[in-house]
Amino acid sequence: MLPIPRIFRSWTDRSLAAQFALAGGVVMVFSMVLIGYLVAARIEEGVVRNTALATSQYMDSIVAPLSQDLADANELPPGARRALDEVFSNTPLGDRVVSYKIWKPGGLIVEASDESLIGRSFGDTENLIAAFQGEVRADFEDLHDEEDQGENALGIPLLEIYSPIREVWSGDVIAVMEFYEAAGGLEADLAEAKRNSWFAVALMFLSIGGLLFMIVLRGSRTIDEQRTALTRQLQDLTTMSAHNSALRERVQQAAARASAMNDQALRRIGADLHDGPAQLLAFAALRLDDLRDAVASEKDVTAIERAIKDAMREVRTISRGLLLPDIENRAPCDIVRGVAEAHAARTGTEVAVACDVPGDLDLSAAARICVYRLVQEGLNNAWRYAGGEGQEVELRLKDGVLLLWVRDRGPGFSEVAPDAAAKADDASGLGLSGLRDRVESLGGVFEAGKRTDGNGAELHMALDVRVT
Repeated sequence: MLPIPRIFRSWTDRSLAAQFALAGGVVMVFSMVLIGYLVAARIEEGVVRNTALATSQYMDSIVAPLSQDLADANELPPGARRALDEVFSNTPLGDRVVSYKIWKPGGLIVEASDESLIGRSFGDTENLIAAFQGEVRADFEDLHDEEDQGENALGIPLLEIYSPIREVWSGDVIAVMEFYEAAGGLEADLAEAKRNSWFAVALMFLSIGGLLFMIVLRGSRTIDEQRTALTRQLQDLTTMSAHNSALRERVQQAAARASAMNDQALRRIGADLHDGPAQLLAFAALRLDDLRDAVASEKDVTAIERAIKDAMREVRTISRGLLLPDIENRAPCDIVRGVAEAHAARTGTEVAVACDVPGDLDLSAAARICVYRLVQEGLNNAWRYAGGEGQEVELRLKDGVLLLWVRDRGPGFSEVAPDAAAKADDASGLGLSGLRDRVESLGGVFEAGKRTDGNGAELHMALDVRVT
């Protein structure tokens, strides 16, 4: 897995409010600059255009009557030139307009306050072309054209206006007057308008951003509190789960030890029965043979002898059921086959065994005894209720779970008397309820029912040998 860059890790470690403040702040600053620039540009454009239109109308009322001769000529008559000089020299308009030029189509200057420009051609510019089409154009502090060198040298803010001069009778544009108006006041007005627009845009964005931040901050605090509470609950649940797992393991270990101790107790009882009462009964049977001639009634001796031998047979049968063979060092498959072979020799029936378990599988003593007893009980039930028909034992290991089946082809549990099926009182005296308790005490699952592949009974055990 690729390591997470430090910058991204620090980003994800921040609260939602901090993430919103950083990301939203960047977006808002960018948007504020963009919108502020657009608003300021539109304000400047509107102010310059309105000022140019007002000045153009005023100039047109003065200059147009003096320039009508330009409809048929490329120069003004001397009288018109003297009148223009007087207008721009001895009137308040002259204080505002620092210079002027009158253009003819093709970029020819036919009149100008700077006489050195008269008669020169500079080519058509975008503003000049638009003015000859009847449009008033204006630029503020844009003196980069070649003919603007004189005005640019003044070093003051100027408003450059292109105003069309129309013929009185036809309305056709016969010339264009370009004049430069001192715009110190306009510059101050534009600066104030821009400041106001920037202030309004900034105030609006800050208000919106602050309001959104407060909403996100409140939600972020709620989420952080809930996350803290969930983390604390998860820690508590993890601790409780670990504690429960430890308790379950201890209970299973205790149950396994109890089961092993119970089998040891049964083994001792069986050994005691075999070595004690069984031997005494055998001795009594031998003594009866010695007393047979001394007793008057041989019939009574025969009855006593039969009772003693029946008692010996019962005691030995109980002892065999309680005693376990040496299974502690045997592999699981050997345990299953040993039980099946002993059952087949005792009952004269056949038992099919299928085992797929590693020989070195480490099983606890309680698990080995559980396997032994379940196979023993299942085969005894199959012999008792199914006549040993179709007896099968299957043992497999899958994903750490030991799976054991004991099957037959008899009538199944539905055809067996409930009491008999529940008790299954074979020689071991375990019964299905005892098997269930034994398996479940080890944390396993026990099932008894009808075979899934047809008629017959089936005992099934699933035991997780990773925890036993």
